[in-house]
Amino acid sequence: MNSNSILEVHALCAGYGKAEVLHGIDLQAQEGSIVTVIGPNGAGKSTLLNSLMGILPIKGKVAFQGESIESLSLEHRVMLGVALVPEKRELFGTMTVEDNLLLGGFRQQRLRTPQWREHMDDVFAIFPRLKERRLQIAGTLSGGERQMLAVGRALMSRPKLLMLDEPSLGLAPLIVKEIFQIISALRSTGVTTLLVEQNARAALEVADYGYVIEMGEVVLQGKAKELASDSRVIDTYLGAAKK
Repeated sequence: MNSNSILEVHALCAGYGKAEVLHGIDLQAQEGSIVTVIGPNGAGKSTLLNSLMGILPIKGKVAFQGESIESLSLEHRVMLGVALVPEKRELFGTMTVEDNLLLGGFRQQRLRTPQWREHMDDVFAIFPRLKERRLQIAGTLSGGERQMLAVGRALMSRPKLLMLDEPSLGLAPLIVKEIFQIISALRSTGVTTLLVEQNARAALEVADYGYVIEMGEVVLQGKAKELASDSRVIDTYLGAAKK
Protein backbone atom coordinates (compact mmCIF):
# COMPACT_ATOMS: atom_id res chain seq x y z
CA MET A 1 0.00 0.00 0.00
CA ASN A 2 1.24 3.47 -0.86
CA SER A 3 2.34 5.17 2.38
CA ASN A 4 0.12 8.19 1.61
CA SER A 5 -2.94 6.13 0.69
CA ILE A 6 -5.75 6.21 3.22
CA LEU A 7 -7.89 3.90 1.08
CA GLU A 8 -6.78 1.11 -1.21
CA VAL A 9 -9.19 -1.15 -3.07
CA HIS A 10 -8.09 -4.20 -5.06
CA ALA A 11 -10.14 -6.55 -7.27
CA LEU A 12 -13.42 -5.44 -5.70
CA CYS A 13 -16.49 -7.32 -6.90
CA ALA A 14 -19.96 -6.59 -5.54
CA GLY A 15 -23.62 -6.59 -6.49
CA TYR A 16 -27.12 -7.50 -5.44
CA GLY A 17 -27.93 -11.17 -4.97
CA LYS A 18 -26.48 -13.09 -7.92
CA ALA A 19 -26.24 -9.98 -10.10
CA GLU A 20 -22.64 -8.75 -9.99
CA VAL A 21 -22.43 -5.01 -10.65
CA LEU A 22 -18.74 -4.30 -9.98
CA HIS A 23 -16.09 -6.45 -11.65
CA GLY A 24 -12.58 -6.21 -10.25
CA ILE A 25 -12.36 -2.55 -9.26
CA ASP A 26 -8.93 -1.19 -8.29
CA LEU A 27 -8.93 2.24 -6.66
CA GLN A 28 -6.99 4.27 -4.14
CA ALA A 29 -7.24 7.63 -2.42
CA GLN A 30 -4.35 9.66 -1.05
CA GLU A 31 -4.75 11.18 2.37
CA GLY A 32 -6.29 14.68 2.24
CA SER A 33 -7.19 14.44 -1.45
CA ILE A 34 -10.46 14.62 -3.37
CA VAL A 35 -10.99 11.59 -5.60
CA THR A 36 -13.96 11.46 -7.94
CA VAL A 37 -15.69 8.53 -9.62
CA ILE A 38 -17.68 9.47 -12.71
CA GLY A 39 -19.65 7.44 -15.19
CA PRO A 40 -23.12 6.95 -16.66
CA ASN A 41 -26.27 5.94 -14.79
CA GLY A 42 -26.13 2.28 -13.81
CA ALA A 43 -22.34 2.06 -14.05
CA GLY A 44 -22.02 0.96 -10.42
CA LYS A 45 -20.91 4.21 -8.77
CA SER A 46 -23.35 4.07 -5.84
CA THR A 47 -22.74 0.32 -5.51
CA LEU A 48 -19.06 1.12 -5.03
CA LEU A 49 -19.73 3.49 -2.13
CA ASN A 50 -22.21 1.10 -0.52
CA SER A 51 -19.62 -1.67 -0.80
CA LEU A 52 -16.91 0.44 0.82
CA MET A 53 -19.30 1.42 3.62
CA GLY A 54 -20.08 -2.21 4.39
CA ILE A 55 -23.72 -2.08 3.26
CA LEU A 56 -23.11 -4.72 0.57
CA PRO A 57 -21.05 -7.92 0.76
CA ILE A 58 -17.97 -7.94 -1.44
CA LYS A 59 -15.18 -10.04 -2.86
CA GLY A 60 -11.72 -8.49 -3.02
CA LYS A 61 -9.60 -6.35 -0.73
CA VAL A 62 -10.34 -3.04 0.95
CA ALA A 63 -7.67 -1.43 3.14
CA PHE A 64 -8.34 1.68 5.21
CA GLN A 65 -5.30 3.30 6.82
CA GLY A 66 -3.41 0.09 6.13
CA GLU A 67 -5.98 -2.14 7.89
CA SER A 68 -8.09 -4.67 6.00
CA ILE A 69 -11.73 -3.76 6.57
CA GLU A 70 -13.63 -5.91 4.07
CA SER A 71 -14.91 -8.22 6.81
CA LEU A 72 -15.85 -5.41 9.22
CA SER A 73 -19.41 -4.27 9.88
CA LEU A 74 -20.80 -0.89 8.84
CA GLU A 75 -20.75 0.22 12.48
CA HIS A 76 -17.09 -0.75 12.87
CA ARG A 77 -16.17 1.20 9.72
CA VAL A 78 -17.99 4.26 11.08
CA MET A 79 -16.00 4.02 14.29
CA LEU A 80 -12.75 3.82 12.29
CA GLY A 81 -13.65 7.12 10.59
CA VAL A 82 -15.53 6.27 7.38
CA ALA A 83 -18.66 8.31 6.62
CA LEU A 84 -21.14 8.14 3.73
CA VAL A 85 -23.56 10.86 2.64
CA PRO A 86 -26.07 8.82 0.61
CA GLU A 87 -27.79 10.03 -2.53
CA LYS A 88 -31.14 10.32 -0.72
CA ARG A 89 -29.48 12.19 2.19
CA GLU A 90 -31.66 10.27 4.70
CA LEU A 91 -32.10 13.07 7.21
CA PHE A 92 -34.46 12.92 10.17
CA GLY A 93 -37.09 15.18 8.65
CA THR A 94 -39.14 15.74 11.81
CA MET A 95 -36.11 16.78 13.86
CA THR A 96 -34.33 20.13 13.94
CA VAL A 97 -31.13 20.91 12.09
CA GLU A 98 -29.28 20.97 15.41
CA ASP A 99 -30.61 17.57 16.49
CA ASN A 100 -29.65 16.03 13.15
CA LEU A 101 -26.11 17.34 13.63
CA LEU A 102 -25.93 16.02 17.19
CA LEU A 103 -26.88 12.56 15.92
CA GLY A 104 -23.96 12.83 13.51
CA GLY A 105 -21.64 13.18 16.51
CA PHE A 106 -22.36 9.61 17.65
CA ARG A 107 -18.83 8.42 16.77
CA GLN A 108 -17.19 11.20 18.77
CA GLN A 109 -19.54 10.52 21.68
CA ARG A 110 -18.61 6.83 21.61
CA LEU A 111 -14.91 7.74 21.46
CA ARG A 112 -15.49 9.90 24.55
CA THR A 113 -14.05 12.93 22.78
CA PRO A 114 -14.12 15.91 25.19
CA GLN A 115 -16.50 18.71 24.18
CA TRP A 116 -17.49 16.79 21.05
CA ARG A 117 -20.62 18.94 20.74
CA GLU A 118 -18.36 21.90 19.98
CA HIS A 119 -17.64 20.35 16.58
CA MET A 120 -20.97 21.89 15.62
CA ASP A 121 -19.27 25.30 15.59
CA ASP A 122 -16.84 23.96 12.94
CA VAL A 123 -19.78 22.74 10.86
CA PHE A 124 -21.50 26.12 11.20
CA ALA A 125 -18.28 27.81 10.04
CA ILE A 126 -18.44 25.76 6.83
CA PHE A 127 -22.23 26.08 6.48
CA PRO A 128 -23.34 29.45 7.93
CA ARG A 129 -26.85 28.84 6.59
CA LEU A 130 -27.23 25.84 8.89
CA LYS A 131 -26.46 28.07 11.86
CA GLU A 132 -29.27 30.39 10.76
CA ARG A 133 -31.57 27.36 10.46
CA ARG A 134 -30.35 25.44 13.52
CA LEU A 135 -33.80 25.30 15.17
CA GLN A 136 -35.69 24.71 11.91
CA ILE A 137 -37.24 21.30 11.20
CA ALA A 138 -35.01 19.50 8.68
CA GLY A 139 -37.95 18.47 6.50
CA THR A 140 -38.77 22.12 5.77
CA LEU A 141 -35.30 22.96 4.38
CA SER A 142 -34.63 23.60 0.69
CA GLY A 143 -32.86 20.93 -1.35
CA GLY A 144 -29.53 22.73 -1.11
CA GLU A 145 -29.88 23.19 2.64
CA ARG A 146 -30.74 19.50 3.07
CA GLN A 147 -27.57 18.58 1.19
CA MET A 148 -25.55 20.93 3.41
CA LEU A 149 -27.11 19.32 6.49
CA ALA A 150 -26.34 15.82 5.23
CA VAL A 151 -22.69 16.73 4.71
CA GLY A 152 -22.57 18.65 8.01
CA ARG A 153 -24.01 15.69 9.89
CA ALA A 154 -21.32 13.42 8.41
CA LEU A 155 -18.61 15.93 9.36
CA MET A 156 -19.81 15.89 12.97
CA SER A 157 -18.23 12.43 13.29
CA ARG A 158 -14.85 13.93 12.31
CA PRO A 159 -14.40 11.31 9.56
CA LYS A 160 -11.07 10.54 7.97
CA LEU A 161 -12.79 9.42 4.76
CA LEU A 162 -15.95 11.22 3.59
CA MET A 163 -17.86 9.54 0.75
CA LEU A 164 -20.40 11.67 -1.13
CA ASP A 165 -22.99 10.03 -3.40
CA GLU A 166 -24.31 12.43 -6.07
CA PRO A 167 -24.25 15.59 -3.91
CA SER A 168 -25.49 17.77 -6.80
CA LEU A 169 -28.50 15.58 -7.64
CA GLY A 170 -31.72 17.60 -8.07
CA LEU A 171 -30.16 20.93 -7.13
CA ALA A 172 -30.34 24.23 -9.02
CA PRO A 173 -27.12 25.23 -10.87
CA LEU A 174 -26.27 28.05 -8.44
CA ILE A 175 -26.63 25.70 -5.47
CA VAL A 176 -24.55 23.06 -7.26
CA LYS A 177 -21.75 25.60 -7.64
CA GLU A 178 -21.96 26.41 -3.93
CA ILE A 179 -21.91 22.72 -2.93
CA PHE A 180 -18.77 22.10 -5.01
CA GLN A 181 -17.05 25.14 -3.55
CA ILE A 182 -17.73 23.64 -0.12
CA ILE A 183 -16.39 20.23 -1.20
CA SER A 184 -13.20 21.96 -2.37
CA ALA A 185 -12.95 23.82 0.94
CA LEU A 186 -13.10 20.52 2.85
CA ARG A 187 -9.46 19.96 1.86
CA SER A 188 -8.48 22.43 4.56
CA THR A 189 -10.05 20.16 7.21
CA GLY A 190 -7.72 17.31 6.24
CA VAL A 191 -10.55 14.94 5.38
CA THR A 192 -10.15 12.67 2.34
CA THR A 193 -13.18 12.87 0.03
CA LEU A 194 -14.42 10.17 -2.34
CA LEU A 195 -16.94 11.84 -4.62
CA VAL A 196 -19.38 9.94 -6.83
CA GLU A 197 -20.98 12.37 -9.25
CA GLN A 198 -22.83 12.47 -12.57
CA ASN A 199 -21.87 16.12 -13.11
CA ALA A 200 -18.49 15.13 -14.52
CA ARG A 201 -17.35 18.66 -15.31
CA ALA A 202 -17.93 19.97 -11.78
CA ALA A 203 -16.44 16.83 -10.23
CA LEU A 204 -13.24 16.95 -12.28
CA GLU A 205 -12.81 20.67 -11.59
CA VAL A 206 -12.77 20.06 -7.83
CA ALA A 207 -10.97 16.68 -7.69
CA ASP A 208 -7.28 15.80 -7.59
CA TYR A 209 -7.69 12.38 -9.18
CA GLY A 210 -10.48 10.66 -11.05
CA TYR A 211 -11.79 7.28 -12.13
CA VAL A 212 -14.25 6.61 -14.95
CA ILE A 213 -16.47 3.58 -14.37
CA GLU A 214 -18.51 2.00 -17.14
CA MET A 215 -20.43 -1.27 -16.83
CA GLY A 216 -18.90 -1.94 -13.41
CA GLU A 217 -15.29 -1.59 -14.52
CA VAL A 218 -12.68 1.18 -14.36
CA VAL A 219 -12.08 2.17 -17.99
CA LEU A 220 -10.01 5.31 -17.38
CA GLN A 221 -8.16 6.89 -14.49
CA GLY A 222 -5.71 9.71 -13.95
CA LYS A 223 -5.20 13.17 -12.57
CA ALA A 224 -8.46 15.07 -12.74
CA LYS A 225 -7.03 17.81 -14.99
CA GLU A 226 -5.77 15.19 -17.44
CA LEU A 227 -9.11 13.38 -17.52
CA ALA A 228 -10.90 16.69 -18.12
CA SER A 229 -8.85 17.15 -21.29
CA ASP A 230 -9.10 13.51 -22.45
CA SER A 231 -10.99 13.35 -25.76
CA ARG A 232 -13.02 10.29 -24.70
CA VAL A 233 -14.12 11.94 -21.45
CA ILE A 234 -14.94 15.18 -23.28
CA ASP A 235 -17.01 13.40 -25.95
CA THR A 236 -18.89 11.16 -23.50
CA TYR A 237 -19.28 13.22 -20.34
CA LEU A 238 -18.38 16.86 -20.85
CA GLY A 239 -19.60 17.85 -24.29
CA ALA A 240 -18.15 20.69 -26.31
CA ALA A 241 -19.77 23.62 -24.50
CA LYS A 242 -18.88 24.67 -20.99
CA LYS A 243 -21.75 25.08 -18.57
